[in-house]
Amino acid sequence: MTLVQRSSIILQPNPHRVLSRLFIPGEEELIRGTSRAQSVIDRCMNLDESVVITTLKDIMTRFGDRHRNLSEQFQLHFSAVESLVDSEAAISVERKLLIGSYFTQEYAFESAAYFNPSMVAHPDQSGLSFGYLRIIMSIRAVGEGHISSLVFRSGIINPAGEVLIDSSPKYATTRAHRYSVLRNRLVRQVAVEVGMDTGELDLVLGMLPDKFTPEELDVSLSQLNPNRYLDSTLNPVAEILQKIAHNSYEVDFDPSVIISEQVLWPTSADERRGIEDARWVHFTEPNGDTIYRATYTGFDGVGVNSRVFETHNFSNYSSTNLSGKAISNKGVAFFPRTIGGRYMALSRWDRESNSIALSDDGYYWNEAVTFQESAHPWELVHIGNCGSPLETEAGWLVITHGTGPMREYCLGAILLDLEDPTKVIARLDDPLLIANAQERDGYVPNVVYSCGGLIHNGTLFLPYGFSDKSSSIITANVVDLVASMTTV
Repeated sequence: MTLVQRSSIILQPNPHRVLSRLFIPGEEELIRGTSRAQSVIDRCMNLDESVVITTLKDIMTRFGDRHRNLSEQFQLHFSAVESLVDSEAAISVERKLLIGSYFTQEYAFESAAYFNPSMVAHPDQSGLSFGYLRIIMSIRAVGEGHISSLVFRSGIINPAGEVLIDSSPKYATTRAHRYSVLRNRLVRQVAVEVGMDTGELDLVLGMLPDKFTPEELDVSLSQLNPNRYLDSTLNPVAEILQKIAHNSYEVDFDPSVIISEQVLWPTSADERRGIEDARWVHFTEPNGDTIYRATYTGFDGVGVNSRVFETHNFSNYSSTNLSGKAISNKGVAFFPRTIGGRYMALSRWDRESNSIALSDDGYYWNEAVTFQESAHPWELVHIGNCGSPLETEAGWLVITHGTGPMREYCLGAILLDLEDPTKVIARLDDPLLIANAQERDGYVPNVVYSCGGLIHNGTLFLPYGFSDKSSSIITANVVDLVASMTTV
């Protein structure tokens, strides 16, 4: 019996969607050297005004339609180098914009790959008839230099079980208000973990709210002892807390920016080379409040870090590190609620087996229980999860992945006990999905991979990436899927 049905939807990399990014000649990301900003500005200042006007008009004619408010971007990028312009020189608006254009580059953020998607129900279900579900799908996009960012697509599942994905918009933007932010309980745990004196820590954090900025942290430190606490070279308290601050941030997009135009771009130091494989879940807190959370991997060019995005509306996001040995590798996926009063997550902390990580606050994860090891030929290299567990009457449905001969990735499925997810109830003996002839060739051949799906009207909807290139969607009847499993 064929358990899954492939959708006709194929989501491909689109080189036509571009961002306008700041470009400093001589300070390129991959070829660092001496800045040539001053010499470029000097040459621009020497141009005749008529040449300035003609050149700017040509640029706007050829590039203006590729970006929303390109002149605003030029003005923003001019501001970044304005201090290098002779303050005594008279300079026209046109010359400012032209200088800004020389410090701007287009970046095709999803030109190389568009894969490893995750799907959740949209927070806004208004205006839909019975049986319809509005969805949000996040996708890992890869561009020049193999830098990964996070993008979104919206759509609807209709009563017939068809997924209708909205068209990709013409424009995209990373432009948002970004600022550092810290969480009191997370800072406390990380600081304790690195051995900070808890007496000093309580004094510092006791004056701060649950969420605070680095500036508020400085005020708190200065009130204790300015000479001692503000100088990070003298006091490890300031040094550690300020280091944590640099890796936690919030991103607020303007409400006018639709979700499929947003690009979540690497911001903190430990994700500077990529935001990878976000696993979204609509999480219900013990008090009944709900929030969307996505675990993801931050890549700094050398190592990986487990991080989390949180949002209520897919417009304002907070990001911070997760800590603890139980989530020290890739592939963390939260359960959608607490179980027995504790937060739980799927993890592959030993790099080859599936485990349950446990936490008291959802940020510090230091306990892990292995519940599944490789058993079948198609998963002998290692196994992992493909997104957050999905709650069914029969148990927690977990879509897994396994790597076998020729480094071929397959998808599988297991069922965990609802009250004790460390117990496997049943599992598929054979793969749920293997790349077919049309999917196996790409940047990384023979790979199918998902970061999570959802269940609607008894059907599993699972988006997946193939060959680290493109994405599609499969569906499966949940009852049939569970019935096909072998009881453990």
